[in-house]
Amino acid sequence: MKKFIISVVLFFTLGLSTYASGVPDEGMWLPMFVERLNYVDMENLGLQLTAEEIYSINNSSLKDAIVGLSGGGAQGFFCTGGIVSDQGLMFTNHHCGYGYIQKHSSIDHDYLTDGFWAMSKEEELPNKNMAASFLIRMEDVTDSILLQLSDTMSESERSAKIKKISKKYKKAASEDGKYNVVVRSFFGGNEFYMFVYETYSDVRLVGAPPSSVGKFGGDTDNWMWPRHTGDFSIFRVYSAPDGSPAEYSEDNIPLKPKYHLPVTLEGIEKNEFAMIWGYPGGTERYLTSYGIKYKLDNFYPPLIDVFGKQLELWKEDMDADKEIKLKYSSKYFGISNGWKLFIGMERGLKKLKVYDKKFAIEQKFEKWVNADPEREEKYGSALKEIKEGYEQMAKDFKPMIYTAFASVNGAEILGFSRQYMQLHSLLKDKKTNADAIAETVEQLKEGLKEYFKDYNAPTDEKVMAAMLKIYDKNVPKEMHSEYFNKIVKKYKGDFVAYTKYLFNKSIFTGPEKISAFLDDPKFKTLDKDPAFKLINDFLGSIMKLQGNLRSGRTLIKKGDRLFIAGLREMNPDKVYYPDANSSLRLTYGTVQDYFPADAVQYDFITTLAGVMEKEDPDDDEFIVDEKLKKLYAQKDFGPYGQDGKMITCFLTTNDITGGNSGSPVINVNGELIGLAFDGNWEAMSGDIAFETELQRCINVDIRYVLFIIDKLAGATNLIDELTIVEKKPEPQIKEVLIEISEVEEPEGVEVIEN
Repeated sequence: MKKFIISVVLFFTLGLSTYASGVPDEGMWLPMFVERLNYVDMENLGLQLTAEEIYSINNSSLKDAIVGLSGGGAQGFFCTGGIVSDQGLMFTNHHCGYGYIQKHSSIDHDYLTDGFWAMSKEEELPNKNMAASFLIRMEDVTDSILLQLSDTMSESERSAKIKKISKKYKKAASEDGKYNVVVRSFFGGNEFYMFVYETYSDVRLVGAPPSSVGKFGGDTDNWMWPRHTGDFSIFRVYSAPDGSPAEYSEDNIPLKPKYHLPVTLEGIEKNEFAMIWGYPGGTERYLTSYGIKYKLDNFYPPLIDVFGKQLELWKEDMDADKEIKLKYSSKYFGISNGWKLFIGMERGLKKLKVYDKKFAIEQKFEKWVNADPEREEKYGSALKEIKEGYEQMAKDFKPMIYTAFASVNGAEILGFSRQYMQLHSLLKDKKTNADAIAETVEQLKEGLKEYFKDYNAPTDEKVMAAMLKIYDKNVPKEMHSEYFNKIVKKYKGDFVAYTKYLFNKSIFTGPEKISAFLDDPKFKTLDKDPAFKLINDFLGSIMKLQGNLRSGRTLIKKGDRLFIAGLREMNPDKVYYPDANSSLRLTYGTVQDYFPADAVQYDFITTLAGVMEKEDPDDDEFIVDEKLKKLYAQKDFGPYGQDGKMITCFLTTNDITGGNSGSPVINVNGELIGLAFDGNWEAMSGDIAFETELQRCINVDIRYVLFIIDKLAGATNLIDELTIVEKKPEPQIKEVLIEISEVEEPEGVEVIEN
């Protein structure tokens, strides 16, 4: 065939993507490999940054503006934040800051309901147990670890060896405690990477919208689209005067970050490139059909059962009393989010036939393994061990969940009394342990005020009675302890009566009783306390249930490692990404709508008009602020509106999960366009199997964030800190020579479905 050379002028502009539908959006990618694995695809989608500007260990880059949020240290992150000013200002989600906002709230200063805005740095509020970590570098340590392991090791021996090697790496890389160092396993323990973080523990609350904005839609809209939630809160990271991490001090100064994200007012368009950085907590994309069956039969049902009852009882009291609502708001939110997630996961796995998809992959795997004796020797036991492991765990998992919620995870009084076990042991020999007793008592006293601030004994009493009843009904009688059977017999199964007795007699029901005990602690008082006796009894039951669960997990761990290694060997041309594990990842995709059902199309944006349409003054979830209504009526959107509308949220195809909450959403120029905060209901099984056509990431538009800060709150001091980009760069014109005979349909990075 004769070749024709023609000159084609391609226009790459913000919002125009030549390969918008050609590149898969699945994958949570390690940033150190971005140039090798992802950069060409990202460039094809319109990215204007260099690979060095995205991730660099020698120069400032996007990674230096991404923050992992934790309760302290860098072992795991509950949310993500993005640095948006040269003074350490950080944006994250409202639900990420919710617990801290609640801790600062009271009936007189209800920051959850009314919002909070620091008009100066002096008004910013410090937060106990909140830390911000920045990744300094990551390093592949796979070879040095695997060289010291062998196939003859048991799983416990292997784990111990990995832990020992990792400890050496951590010590060497920490530079005498300057850095927090974490070594994590990937691909089921087939690869290992070291992450070096700098962690700042002085993080202060700067701003939070009222819940009518930051939590608009509540449980009803959670995981749903269309969404109209202004899900953001603002914090500031502080350092010592020399820039190093330091505990809270009035002498500390706002952090001078290596890099901060510019903010654009240009907005978003369909097909536009979107990149998300963050710390996704965990996915199970390599989960087998055996794992799916286990979750559907044993995992989700008991959790949905106990969470649902706990939430029901909390809500009754929260609706009846404003003070109780304030006490339990943060607890309720945390439980309800997981409860609805499990319901959605169960629904999604069934509806999308994920079991069948996994089973088909496993059939191909077994056929490939059995076709070669060497492969059969190496991988032949993988799926068998996984199957056996889940069968062992299934024997005791349901009883374990019901036992846990009848004790440490149900009624708060039992979890609280568990903290006194060390003191109980020390009090057996009061003379010998006098100094240790005094130290332990002081530590226990320190936590009393914070615990009882958010505790209501009558509410907890109702929860305990309900959880004991659920336990009695769902756990086989032969698994009940002798002590529990005595309770059932004495009270004739009336757990309301038993719980009333326990709350009348226990020292753990109020600050006065427990404070009096700590002033003069006696072994006999603690030993005979009904709450303390019950928690000890249940913990004994839990210990007995651990055997099958532990041995099952060991088999699954080994089987998973072999299965994943075999899959990658079976498909050498595929580029695989590892499951999320609370390490820094980037994902890239586009702004897109979707079709959730036949004849139904969801737009990729929502507007403030939708807030007004949903308003219900009789429902706490859908109350609309009076000032917000006035701004809407006057169309007073300032520079943040678009075509006479105020965009609130938008959709992208990015691959995210828990831990990505608060992650910055970034455009082709590296500018902030939004904050990720949720996934969509139709693809709730996405942690296990990514659904390309259905899965969407829900983001709050950064212009809505700025509109709330500026117009609703009047906190222009915060707007003035930002680096705001108002105009779109001029289109770049590239002349490309293409040989027609060689033109092929562009291919994206190939990834597996599981």
